[in-house]
This record gives sequence, structure tokens and C-alpha cells, in this order.
Amino acid sequence: MLRPKLSIIITCYNLGHYLEEAIASIKYYSSFEDYEIILVNDGSTDKATLQILEKIEQKDKSIFVLHQANIGLAKARNNGIKLAKGKYIIPLDADNKLRPECIKQTIAVLDSNLGIDVVHGDTQLFGNKNSVWKGKPFDVAEMVLNNYIDACAGFRKSVWEELRGYDENMPVMGFEDWDLWLRMAVRGCRFQYVETTFFDYRVRDNSMLAEAWKERPLLLGYIFNKKELRHLFYFRECLIENKKLKEEPALKEILQIIIKKIKRKLHF
Repeated sequence: MLRPKLSIIITCYNLGHYLEEAIASIKYYSSFEDYEIILVNDGSTDKATLQILEKIEQKDKSIFVLHQANIGLAKARNNGIKLAKGKYIIPLDADNKLRPECIKQTIAVLDSNLGIDVVHGDTQLFGNKNSVWKGKPFDVAEMVLNNYIDACAGFRKSVWEELRGYDENMPVMGFEDWDLWLRMAVRGCRFQYVETTFFDYRVRDNSMLAEAWKERPLLLGYIFNKKELRHLFYFRECLIENKKLKEEPALKEILQIIIKKIKRKLHF
């Protein structure tokens, strides 16, 4: 059997009623030899989820299912990626759906340009919201203020290895992807935005991300206190002050000059 180019890592904790929909969305991409699916069951306890996982294992031998104790999103993703045979990775949460274009564009862009490390696109929101979340080209000044690239993006496994993966010690789950993108950016990785829908994001009550936003100050303190990201904290403060200066054009101009110099120093 040929080695797949890409590995799709699905992490699941008690979201089994969405799981078959997530897997079906992957299989809309017809070139099955291009990818593999690794499904990480992060210690699910819900009976319905366990039944669906068992059904998948029995009926679909193309999917590798890793069962483990509940150890959190970052460790679950990392454990799945460690098993990946593909040189490219796409993480997918069990309650979301992947578009064929995400697989197609990840392979096409990373195959054709060794200087690109991450490929990301647009997002279709569904569930409690129905709208398109438009992506944009990478801008470090925007990224240090807010994450606008979802975890469901394609990236090189080699870069993940160099950075030792997702941070498994985050104080609250939910911002692991933002932390990884910032560490990739500091390392000098290049991001390619593709203006097409990459996946469908299910907006629902009590999601992990919604809970993470409640602890945003704690998470910001943790992320920007890292040795390799500490300089971005001061850059971030400079950007925030710049946004506040609406009626002081002279100071605003000075700050904008400083911001441009910092961006050049950071090679962005």
C-alpha cells in the first residue's frame, strides 16, 4: 500500500453523534490513496459515543482508532499526529465537517511550494449560526491580537515535530491552535491563505472554545509569557495602544512607525 500524503486527525470526546457525519465529509474527497484517517477517542464515557466508535472499528478498517484515557485536546491531537504516516496534517474536531477542497489545496500548495508550511481557508458556520467566516492572508499584527486561523488547516508534520507539537500544559483547553500558530510564526513558518471554504464549523452551546473565551485573560498570560513569545506581548500592547489613540494623531503616527519597525525585525 502506498504511503498517504496526508493524515487527518479526528479527536473525539463524547461527541459520537456527530462522528459519522465528520467521517462522511472526508470521504467526499475521492482520491482515497491520498489520505488516512486517525480517530483519537480521548476517553469518551458516553454510551452512544462508545457504540458508534465500536461500529466504526468493526465496519471501516480504513480508519485507525486510538483509545486512550481522557488527557485533553492537545495530548489527543499530539498522540494522533505521532502515529501519522502522512507528511501533511489536518486536525478535525469530531463535531465539524471537512470540505474536499481542504485536502486538495493542502496537498497542492505544500507539494508545489516548499516555502509554505501552513495552508488555511474560509469556514462555513452552521448550527446556531449560518454564515461564512472569511479568512485572510497571515498578518502577525492581527494574529497577536486574535486568532483568525482555525485548527482545521493543513500543515507539515515536520514543523509540528520541530515545535514538539501542541502545548500539552495549557491551563484551559481551547486556544491550542492559536499558541501553535504563534510559535510557528516566530520560527519563521509561512502561511498560505486560499480563498475557498475548507470546512464547516458547528456553532453550539457550551463548546470548548466558548468556555475558553471565559478564561481568555488567563490563557493570554500563559501564552505570551513563554520565552519565545514574550517579545510578542510587548508588540501586542503597542498595537492595543495604537487602536486607542483616535484623537492623538502625533502619538498614533509614532506608534505606527514603531509597529512597522517591529514587523520588519520579526520578518513579517
